[in-house]
This record gives sequence, C-alpha cells and structure tokens, in this order.
Amino acid sequence: MRDDDDAEAEEEFTFSTQLRKVRGYNEFAASEPPSALSKLIDQLKEPLILLLLGSAVVSLLLGEVGDAVSIVLAVAIVVAVAHIQEQRSSESLAALSKLVPHYCHLVRDGVTSHVLANELVPGDIVTFSTGDRVPADVRIIESVQLETDESPLTGEIKPRRKTTDALGPSTSISERDNTAFMGTLVKSGSGRGVVVATGPQTEFGAIFAMVDEVVEQRTPLQLSMDDLAKKLSMASFAIIGVICLLGLWQRRGALEMFTIGVSLAVAAIPEGLPIVVTVTLALGVLRMSHRKAIVKRLPSVETLGSISVICSDKTGTLTTNKMTVCELWTLEDGKIDAKELPDSPSPSLARTLLVGNLCNNARRDEKGEYVGQATDVAMASVVRHDARGSFTRTAEMPFSSETKWMSVTGTLTVPPSAANIGQGSTTYTKGAVEAVLERAPHAQTAEIRRAADEMAKRGLRVLACAVGTTFCGLQAVQDPPRQGVRESIAELRRSGIQIIMITGDAEPTANAIARQVGIDGGASMLGSQIDSMSERQLQESIDRVSVFARTTPRHKMSIVRALQSNGHVVAMTGDGVNDAPALKLADIGIALGRGGSDVAKEASDVILVDDNFATILPAVEEGKGIFYNIQNFLAFQLSTAVAALSLITLSTAAGLKLPLNPMQILFINILMDGPPSQSLGVDPVDRAVVMRRRPRRKDAPVLTRRVLMRVLFSATIIVLGTLYIYVAELTDDGFADERDQTMTFTAFVFLDLTSAVQNRGLTTTLTGNRMLTLTVSVSLVSQLLLVYFPPLQGVFKTTSLGLGDLTLLVVIAGLGFAAHEGRRRWERQRADEEDGQDAADGWGGLAVA
Repeated sequence: MRDDDDAEAEEEFTFSTQLRKVRGYNEFAASEPPSALSKLIDQLKEPLILLLLGSAVVSLLLGEVGDAVSIVLAVAIVVAVAHIQEQRSSESLAALSKLVPHYCHLVRDGVTSHVLANELVPGDIVTFSTGDRVPADVRIIESVQLETDESPLTGEIKPRRKTTDALGPSTSISERDNTAFMGTLVKSGSGRGVVVATGPQTEFGAIFAMVDEVVEQRTPLQLSMDDLAKKLSMASFAIIGVICLLGLWQRRGALEMFTIGVSLAVAAIPEGLPIVVTVTLALGVLRMSHRKAIVKRLPSVETLGSISVICSDKTGTLTTNKMTVCELWTLEDGKIDAKELPDSPSPSLARTLLVGNLCNNARRDEKGEYVGQATDVAMASVVRHDARGSFTRTAEMPFSSETKWMSVTGTLTVPPSAANIGQGSTTYTKGAVEAVLERAPHAQTAEIRRAADEMAKRGLRVLACAVGTTFCGLQAVQDPPRQGVRESIAELRRSGIQIIMITGDAEPTANAIARQVGIDGGASMLGSQIDSMSERQLQESIDRVSVFARTTPRHKMSIVRALQSNGHVVAMTGDGVNDAPALKLADIGIALGRGGSDVAKEASDVILVDDNFATILPAVEEGKGIFYNIQNFLAFQLSTAVAALSLITLSTAAGLKLPLNPMQILFINILMDGPPSQSLGVDPVDRAVVMRRRPRRKDAPVLTRRVLMRVLFSATIIVLGTLYIYVAELTDDGFADERDQTMTFTAFVFLDLTSAVQNRGLTTTLTGNRMLTLTVSVSLVSQLLLVYFPPLQGVFKTTSLGLGDLTLLVVIAGLGFAAHEGRRRWERQRADEEDGQDAADGWGGLAVA
C-alpha cells in the first residue's frame, strides 16, 4: 500500500511538472528595464540636442573652439539634469509581481502543505483564510463566509462575498462570485478552491500583459520642441543658401561664402534654449512637490497644462475609499445627517445606532482604528460609545447572500438609557430593507420603503435595523466624495477641461456620485456597451459620455485610446492595479500616493502625495504657466538670434566689416541671453488668467503666430537701433574701429535687455518678476565692465565710451522700450477681444504669453 501511495505521488508530481512546462510558472516574467546607458543615449537622440551637437562639430571644423565648447557644455548640462530627474527603471511589472504571495496552502491527498506559490498548476487545490492573498485564479468549491477585497482589480470598495454557485461564462469579473482572483486579499472567512489559471493566464496576468504592451508616447512639449528643431534646421540651410547666392552675386569665393553661411547658421541656433527649458521644467517639478504632487518625468509638468480630458477613477480618487454612515432615518425623526447627531437622541434613533454597533464584527487594531468588513467599520465608527464592552453575545447568524441579513443575540449589562431596552436576552438584526421587514413587519411599511428607495436613488447603500421583531430605523452607507473635489471639478470645467468618471461600480451608484461631485450633463455608458462597439463607434459617441460604469482594465484603455484618437490630451487618475494599463497609456498618468498601489504609482507620471483630486487643479495651473513662460523666453532668445543673424547678413551683403566680433557674439548668445531667459522661465503667472485659457492641442506648435510676430518685432527693433548706431559711426570717419564696434555692441546689448524685460507675460508688471529685474541688472553691469574694465577690454576688443555716447545709447534703448509698450498694449487688446469671443463660445482665452 505504501508503494502504491508513493507511485501515485510520483505520478502526480510528474504530471504537475509536465503541466508547468506547458503553462509556465505561476509568476510574471518582467521584461528587462532599459539600462542607464540606453536612457542616456535616448536623451542625446532628441532632435534639438542633435541639432546642437551638429552645430558644435561644424564650429570645431571652422576653428570656432569657444563656440563648440559652449555648445557641448550646454548639451551636457541639459542631458545631465534630465537624466538625473528621470533615472528610474520602469518597475510597474515588478510591483505587480509583488501581489503574488510567496507561499500558499496546497492540499494533496487530503494533506495541507505550505509550498511556493509559483509552483502551482491548474487543477491544484488550495485553501485560504482571513489575511491571505489568493495565490492564483481559483474556482471556489468551499466557502465559509468568504469575502475578498477585489478593489485593486475591479475598483469596488465593498468586499465581494464568494460562493460555490455555478455562473455563466459571460459573467463579468466584478460579478464572478464563484472565483477568487490572484492577488486579492481575503477580508473575512475562509475557502477552498481549484486553481483554474496561473501566471499570465490569470486576470492579473492580463493586466500585466497590457502594461507591458503600452509604449510611452512623446509629450506635447516634446512634439513642439521636435517641430522647433526641424524649423531651425530648415532655417539654417536657408541661411547657407542665401549667403552663398549673395557671394556669387558679389563674385566672391564660393568656399569663403559657404564658410560664412555655416558660421551664421550655427550662430542662429540658440544654444541656451535647451538649458532654459530643462531648468524651467525642473523648477516646475520642485514647485509641484511643494504643492503635494510628485512629477516623475520633466516634460510631464508642461503636459499637465495641455490636458483637455481627465478620466478619473471613482473609488479613492473622487471618493475617500472609506465607507461611512452618512444618513439615518427613523419614523420618529425622519432624515438625520450623520454629521449632526443630537446629544440626546430619540429612542428610535438610539436603537438604530445600537443595532449597528452590536450587530457588528469590526474590531480595533493596535493603532486604535477599526478594521473589518467596510460596512461594519462604518457603523462602528458612527457611534460615540462602543456598547459592545457591556454586551455578552450568545448567538450569531452571519450575513449570507440568501438571507441578506445578520443578527446577534445577547444581553447588555448597561443598556443605553435612551434606547429603552431591558437587560434580558435580545436579538439585534441588520440587513437589506425587505429582508429585515419580513422579520420585523411594521404598519408603516410603505413609508419605510419610500424612504429607503429615496436613499438608494442617491447611490446610498441602505440597511434596516430591528430589535427583536420591532423595526427601528435605516442607516445609509456610502463611500463619500472627498472634500473640495466638487469645487475643483467646477474650476477645471470652467477652464475647458472635460471630466469623465470611470468606475467598476454599478451604474446607479456611479451616476449618484457623479451628480454629487458635479460631473453631470453627459450620458452614462456600461462596459458591456463598449464591448459591443467598434473603435469608430466609440470615438463618435465618447465625447457625449461623462460616466462609465462596470468597467474593466481593457475598457479603460479603450476609453483612453478613443479620446486620444479624437485629438484630446488625456489624463488618467487611479489607485488600483486595474488602473495601471490606462495610467501608462494616458498622456498623463496620475496615481495616489497614500492609498495607491505600487503598480499604479510606477505606471504613472505624477503622484498625488495627499491622495486629493483637488491637487490636480494647481498642477494644471502650473503646467499652463510653464508653457506660456517657455513661449516668452523662446520669443526673447529667438529674437536675439534673428537680430544678430540679420545684422551680420546685412553687413556682409553690403560688403562692410562685421559689426560684432566672435567673442562679442559668444557673450551675447551665452552670458547675456542666458540669465534673463531663465528669469522669464519663472515669470509669475496670473492664476485667474491662466485657468481661463483653453487647453492647447497636442499638435499645436510652440511658435504660434503671436510668438513669431513678437520675435520679428523684437528683432526688428534691435536691428534698426543697432544699424542706426553702426551706420552713424561709419559715417563719421568712413571706417570701423574699436570704438565703432563697442558702440554697436553696447547698443545691441541695451536693446536686447529691453527686449528681455518686454517679453515678460502680458499681465506681469514691470517689477513683478524680481528675478528678471536682478538678472537684467547683472547683465547690464557685466556689459559696462566689458566696456570699462581694462582686462576685459582686451579680450572683447572694446574701448571706453564717453557720457554722451552712453546717453545716446540709453535714448535708443528708451525708444525701443516705448515701441515694445505699444506692442504689448495692442496684444492685450487683441487678447481681450479673443477672451470675449471665447467666453461667448463657452471658453476662456486671455493670452498671457
């Protein structure tokens, strides 16, 4: 007999081994994350970085070592800052693997053993009890009050009661009550089941595969910078062509003119631009951390300002993820707000509270907080005094899906005086309204049902309470909206952002919460309806939907894809494992810091430290402000480059000596432009104005018509003023000496600094940006040092200027300042007109860039 048992065990072991070879181990094989070197190479592949590196090579070949070194240094700073900020491996899949328990309870030959969970195969029998994580997808064959927390998988906060009932093959995950899913936590009871799926074949495995398949997309800012790099490249080739044609026309050497053209093309590229963008984004990340939002990728800061749709998970994001008694009702008192319970309750109210307290299995943990079934925790928390300390329980009838009620029997040594209950043995019952009324019929049943129906229509879970066979009252439980969410949603909607709620809850509950938080006016749609639609049908109808209910992770991905196909920049918020694929697919994934799973955090771009949806509002404000500031300093830097290029091109075409020498051009490009540009990157933004702006399209260029107009206007002012000085100096003696170049160089710098001041935001006062005031002052002093400090005069080929010279230059700069003021006034008027038109169309649009 012993030999037969050994042979059978060996055969079973061999079968399991063979099956494991076919199905694989009960685990997830995470793909290898990219190495630090590959991430560094990816940073160097950015189009703007490649353009700068090409410029450095050309500068080196032309003997412009200073230019080459400065460009390479700029690239090194940009890549280093971005690499340090984003040096993180994508650990979404590794975090998902942590949900699989290391060990499980396996039953073979009637003997339970403790084995590695990754060795399970379909057909194995496992057991689990309170506190265990389910090791695989298991078909329940034995259930003793078994409840599992499936919120990471389905988003539903209420634990699911598991049964052995047979269900149809088309039953949705959220209603598949005869199956316990891998990674879910057993909240109460115990069970036994047959393993039906392991590893990649489980429901969590499907989520794992979806996360692994998502390819990260480039952000709107990265797309804008790619477009800018292409335009600068085209401009560079155009410059070379124009200069070569000029040379042929003047009968000058082709090689000479090609060399001049290449030098000008390199000078036209603003070397400091990537530094300013990177540092501006990094400062935005720092400011966001102070506002309780951690941004994991630099470009994501600006993307927050481009959001046109926010798809928000309900549980834990819009709501507190904590069931709470929000309302009570008795025939004696009517409706009572749970936050305003009277100090001296009526007998009916006192008995209703007492039933919820005694008919309850929640307990306090070592921290003094209630733990247990969510509804029990809610009813235990609403009372001011826990009467169970003076209650001796003699019997209990647990809740079941068949009876839909729970009761306890026992005696109270010190009954609450208001409840009018004797000291003898008494039965206390709570449960579904109809089930309790069958046990405790009442003459006013119709009125009780009306009150219960009214609560249920508002998405509340209603439980009736009875003492013995006497009905006491109703307690309404819900996962309430977070404080401040309604106001934040209203503000976001006013700024043109559509809010969509996505949940695994039932449609009535979802619609009720949506109304409470201000997500209304749109239709609702079930996950099953998404299944019956083609991609095109979903795209056509999705903009009219504001609530999606009974959704799965695959539904959430379909929703995000449909919105993106319609041109939206989509943000997705969530906290559960079920949200991870959509978080990674969205343009911005926003996870919760406290209540969010590790999987959701790793798949996201932004983490809300305080789990508060309202934190998204300042994040959007920050993102919008950053983009407008990028436009401001881009207008300034490009106007400087265009002015310098135009000045040299015109003088070359006229056959004149260059008005600026190489060291002066280098000083303007790096030291004179850099600090003021960076100051424009932190320009204070008017919050009210910013939040009235319409979200920009994903493909919208950073160089809008208004920005290009400002670039051309600023460059024209600089060129006209500088040429006037240069030509006037040449007219005096007929040739250009050091004094003439010094006058021209200083005129250019003064007009350039005027451009920096006047390229601040339209709503920013002259002294509103203290950093800009400081950097412009430092740049001005630096220029005076170059003109008057002898050691620097030798390096930059300058000479001291007289008081009359400086007075003339200040007058020229003042005229430029006045011209800019006229331009700013015109832009503000245009912005007001557009704002009025947008308001008529239901948008806000005052330009601040």
